[in-house]
Amino acid sequence: MNFLTSLLKITICDLCFIHSSSVNWNISPSLDLRVKVININEGRNEAIVQRCRKLAEYATFTARIRSYQSEGNPLEEAAEKAIKYCSKRGILEEFLEIYGSEVLSMILMEWNTEDAIAYAREEGREDGLVEGREQGLEIGLAEASHTIARNLLAKGLTPELVQETTGLSLEEIEKLL
Repeated sequence: MNFLTSLLKITICDLCFIHSSSVNWNISPSLDLRVKVININEGRNEAIVQRCRKLAEYATFTARIRSYQSEGNPLEEAAEKAIKYCSKRGILEEFLEIYGSEVLSMILMEWNTEDAIAYAREEGREDGLVEGREQGLEIGLAEASHTIARNLLAKGLTPELVQETTGLSLEEIEKLL
């Protein structure tokens, strides 16, 4: 499970518990995923943030990064300091302990749609190559078994002995005769 998936699971689980009649979610049942973006930065949507500890902790974490950057720290240093700050104070402590390096990587990563598409294509190509190799190996092994069976049959072995030797079914061997 990666950092983003974990954060979403934690946040979504907590959001289930903070729903109230005072929050207008405007979500109707459907098969489409609908996402409502809520600004949880300091001073924004405090009613929601106060009902969800993890959202409040996340807001604190991002505020610390901004604060360290405003002091002149580069992003990487500001993020590292924010992780240490939050870990020492029990803010997202368990999450940062497990996923701290992934959090840092995600913060430092610039989103580039073209790179993301290229990455997805490369992953798909690699998956396709693996699948193709597996299928090719299966076909090659089946062809080799058929060739061996034909050779054994040509030497006069019985179909039962060929079955025992090659592992082919009697039906497959009968087709080779």
